[in-house]
Amino acid sequence: MSNLLKVVVVFLVILVGVSNTLYVISEVERGVTLRFGEMIEADIKPGLHVKVPFIDDVRRFEARILTVDAQPESFFTVEQKRLIVDSYAKWRISDVETYYKSTGGIERVAENRLAKRVNDGLRNQFGTRTLHEVVSGERDMLMKNITDELNRTVLTSLGIEVVDVRVKRIDLPQEVSDPVFRRMTAERNKEAQELRSTGKEKAEKIRASADRERTIELANAYRDSEELRGEGDAEAARIYADAYQQDPEFYSFMRSLNAYKSSFSNKGDIMIVEPDSAFFKYLNQSKGE
Repeated sequence: MSNLLKVVVVFLVILVGVSNTLYVISEVERGVTLRFGEMIEADIKPGLHVKVPFIDDVRRFEARILTVDAQPESFFTVEQKRLIVDSYAKWRISDVETYYKSTGGIERVAENRLAKRVNDGLRNQFGTRTLHEVVSGERDMLMKNITDELNRTVLTSLGIEVVDVRVKRIDLPQEVSDPVFRRMTAERNKEAQELRSTGKEKAEKIRASADRERTIELANAYRDSEELRGEGDAEAARIYADAYQQDPEFYSFMRSLNAYKSSFSNKGDIMIVEPDSAFFKYLNQSKGE
């Protein structure tokens, strides 16, 4: 074996040994050290650490806040009304040693156990409250009570801390929701019909008021127009009278010309009049007197 090959083999052996001796725990991790399956160090602090190669085993767990989404469950209120509740919980590892011993370090096991306890806590809280209280009245207090109750048990039994519990939605069962929705629809239709009737009544009142105002305005306008027309006719009659008084003969002459113009405007008209009638007074005066 050449010297270069020996150096490479020694380097690889050292590299493997170092990689199995040194390990790093990041700030978002929690860890324990096992030796032949027995825990020898719990809650390893973040940083660089040393272990016995090929003998010690380091298990790492998520230290950040995790979410467990519980399956929707059926709960009864104090009025014996059944509700379908969908909830979730925020949790994190608090005691690494207890967490590993109770769950084997398997996150899914911890989530299943926590979800069961969340549903049990919700069932107990819902069973002491009315439908109105769990839907709107005491929602915040209900969530706080569940969180406090869970932390009193899961901290010592599972080594985890429940940060928050929230209800995503609360539904009525299918056999209850359909009649409720039908009743709600009927109530809304009744309310809509009442609003339409009220609107029609107001519309009729507005329309009648507008028609009345229109009639009044037209009557006032007609009255004003007749007054103006009468004033105009009176003024025209006064002007005619003044003009007639200034020169009656000329006024009579102009009236005769207008009569001639109207009578002779259509060639097809036939008029039978005595030649010496007053109608031809000015036509018979050839000298224009």
